[in-house]
Amino acid sequence: MNRSKLFLGILLIALVGLALAWRITRGAESPPQTSSANFLSNTESPTNFQRAEGPRQWDFPEDFGPHPDYQTEWWYYTGNLQSENGERFGYQLTFFRRALLPENSPQERDSAWAADQVYMAHFALTDISTKEHYAFERFTRGAAGLAGAQANPYQVWLENWEVTLTNDGEYLIKAGQNDISIELILKDAKGPIFHGDQGYSQKGPEKGNASYYFSQTRLESQGIVQVAGEIFQVAGLSWMDHEFGTSALSEGQVGWDWFSIQLEEDSELMVFQIRRADGSIDPFSSGTWINAGGKTTQLDRDQFQIQVLDTWQSDTSGGEYPAKWNLVIPSLNLKLEIEPFVVDQEMNVSYAYWEGAVKVSGSVDGESVKGNGYLEMTGYAASMEGEF
Repeated sequence: MNRSKLFLGILLIALVGLALAWRITRGAESPPQTSSANFLSNTESPTNFQRAEGPRQWDFPEDFGPHPDYQTEWWYYTGNLQSENGERFGYQLTFFRRALLPENSPQERDSAWAADQVYMAHFALTDISTKEHYAFERFTRGAAGLAGAQANPYQVWLENWEVTLTNDGEYLIKAGQNDISIELILKDAKGPIFHGDQGYSQKGPEKGNASYYFSQTRLESQGIVQVAGEIFQVAGLSWMDHEFGTSALSEGQVGWDWFSIQLEEDSELMVFQIRRADGSIDPFSSGTWINAGGKTTQLDRDQFQIQVLDTWQSDTSGGEYPAKWNLVIPSLNLKLEIEPFVVDQEMNVSYAYWEGAVKVSGSVDGESVKGNGYLEMTGYAASMEGEF
């Protein structure tokens, strides 16, 4: 995004992974048996990490890998897939990195299990034909080969969930749990797309309340989906977000809605809106339009409007989520209607949020368009305000 996923990464890893922090950074062989909240004070202050305070020079392939000088980072893969027989699937595979100490921080730790990074991953699959949504979560220390990220050759992994750059310049993505799994090959059709000011994405008024953010918005995908022992050969499109920074939730921000849309005529759209406690939309909401040739147009908050047309309430979390939208961008003569393939794609993991596959129809410059996308919504099951 800016997907304000910086906030999501901080929140999720703080609540789930930081229970490991105190012992992990001191080389203990196992985490303590106590609440994660007790360890928040034992993590390094964000002031000791680098912060996103302006545009930076990008260096690929290095910037596909980790940035341990920044406290929080994630690699987000989502996609819409279809089999030869018409079965449709949506998937999400996300890796979060949370630094407990800045890189090269002096520590005497003898154990091979000692770590200054915590990793967490989410894997989800939506079987659109059966309207089933499966979600899984894992977390562990970034040590002993359990989890990590590297730039050259590119790889990010947590146990046997992984994304790896192959010798053919494609990405192999694998994840599975129980009888749900994916194994896909992704080919980048457009290269890195930068959001905000050359990849510098501001999220609040405070200095450093920002992230560095780029995407691969059109990853041609093919491979295998397995559900309950049945194997499907699939093809479609995926989207990858990579974001890193050191930040906190601004006062009054309670949640966000993030849209990634891939249209059939080879254009893409990312927009996010941060919602405030008074019901207004934060002025630091923004977006990016990517045309068929890869040219980008940055969108400010006042250049797009999102209207909610319907809602759905979760029986699990009690959260009431939007379930249908109109999205209008007058400067692009763009009008889209967006609707979930399945209304219940709530992620009931450490923190309840909604992330799932959506279908899109409408017009751009008077021409009819169709497409698919992914949508993330936070702060509906519980407000994000006051978490940090």
